Amino acid sequence: MKAAKIIQHKRPLEILNVPDPQPGPEDAVIKIEACGVCRSDWHAWQGDWAWIGLSPELPITPGHEFGGVIEEVGKDVKSFCPGDRVTVPFHSACGRCEYCKKGVPNLCENLQIYGLVSGFEGGYAEYVLVRNADFNLIRLPENVDSLTAAALGCRYMTGYHGIVRGNVKPGDWVAVHGAGGVGLSAIQVANALGAQVIAVDIDDQKLEIAKQEGAIAVVNARKENVVEAIKEITKGGAHVGLDALGIKDTVLNSVLSLRKGGRHVQVGLTTSEEGGFVSLPVDLITASEIEFVGSIGNPHPDYRGLLSLISSGRLSPKRLVEREIKLEDVNAVFENMSQYNTKGFNVITKF
Repeated sequence: MKAAKIIQHKRPLEILNVPDPQPGPEDAVIKIEACGVCRSDWHAWQGDWAWIGLSPELPITPGHEFGGVIEEVGKDVKSFCPGDRVTVPFHSACGRCEYCKKGVPNLCENLQIYGLVSGFEGGYAEYVLVRNADFNLIRLPENVDSLTAAALGCRYMTGYHGIVRGNVKPGDWVAVHGAGGVGLSAIQVANALGAQVIAVDIDDQKLEIAKQEGAIAVVNARKENVVEAIKEITKGGAHVGLDALGIKDTVLNSVLSLRKGGRHVQVGLTTSEEGGFVSLPVDLITASEIEFVGSIGNPHPDYRGLLSLISSGRLSPKRLVEREIKLEDVNAVFENMSQYNTKGFNVITKF
């Protein structure tokens, strides 16, 4: 099969012919119909995130946002069969640990991420192996196609879970910092829940897209003081701030622009500049009873609600797809990401 592999950090991916994956007794092989090109893949290409254990041995095939059709299953797989249309959470879970049994497999003690962990080849390929298939596969509704599945695969489901973690209520002011893939997803979800959304970014084109997805106000962080602007718009501060980017400025802008009792949701992982650490205004957090909440992925059980909202048309991940690309185009997308020139999801649909 064809696969695009990271051979060396910050060097172009190579398109190679590699052996097709073979399923073990509990595994499944998926024929990929669509796979998103995520900024997390870009981080892996950059060599980031070693400080959180995401430093796979090279070469590796990236790609953790995919949808497709089951090609083959192992002999012990009970709930799925060849021909089923499926997707997966980007976080592969064991199904046996304390967290999996509590219904939060996104916190699995043995969590693995496609294309970001040694031995877990991702979806920039014609086929991908899904381990522990009965637990990790998500069946797609009839009217949800593979392009939509790829669009929701990481960034959208992450934005969805972030809004859930923010305990967003109708009428709340929600400030989303970073109007890339995760941010636009969170904006769309928060708007669907009846929140009043403010989008913050440094790119006017992205802010225009954010308005199309439901933001009622926008702030250009390059031209305005973000904290002052949000407090003026909301007459006191946001109820919820969500950082979808993960740099020091967006973390602090989110926390500092909250009203008393507000909740900050951290979705974006940091860059090599922060190395996982950002100084916080602890006294303000204490005196204002501000909550600082982490959010990763989306638990497998919560896909039922997410897919129902998509199937009914209330949410539309596919609307955020900027363009469909060939496997050979991934290097150009990575270069665009390096310049912050992507304005939605780029999805591989031609292998």
